[in-house]
Amino acid sequence: MEQLKNKIMHEGKVLSDTVLKVDSFLNHQIDPELMQEIGKEFAERFRNSNITKILSIESSGIAPAMMAGLYLGVPVIFARKRKSLTLTDRLYSSSVYSFTKKETNEISVSKDFLVKEDVVLLIDDFLANGQAVHGLVDIIEQAEAQLAGVGIVIEKGFQSGGTEIRDKGIRVESLAIVRSLENGEVAFQEEEENAK
Repeated sequence: MEQLKNKIMHEGKVLSDTVLKVDSFLNHQIDPELMQEIGKEFAERFRNSNITKILSIESSGIAPAMMAGLYLGVPVIFARKRKSLTLTDRLYSSSVYSFTKKETNEISVSKDFLVKEDVVLLIDDFLANGQAVHGLVDIIEQAEAQLAGVGIVIEKGFQSGGTEIRDKGIRVESLAIVRSLENGEVAFQEEEENAK
């Protein structure tokens, strides 16, 4: 997705060989027009998958998931990272380790919103080591729902998550795959490489 790649090149900040900061349009401040195009792209890629629900994780996955939900005409659920007074029982839960924050979160989804008849599309902002996706897949399996696939805004192709998830036979659609962040430069995988 060229519009996204251009945004990454012009506004993304490479903090190290493994960390890309995109908080000017995705992780802190959100670019609504870009999110609209991202949602449209996910909807197009998964149009024939009979999606009934989109599942994301708070907080950076919510914006692209919302836009995809708008275009697919389905509800969006997000897994909560913290318990609240209103979310205490009848939950599907899974543990997710964040390499960026160096902490483990218990993520939860109410059983009221995810049922075994659902066909679920997972959407998240980044795919690096795949921990968030594994946690969300675990929740879908607990609900006995069907996983249609995973939509990722930015995949770090140099980390293991994408390969591990694809090796399990799960469809992963990433809108931009970063091949390298070496020497402070963003290098993308080209489309031919993505098809392998």
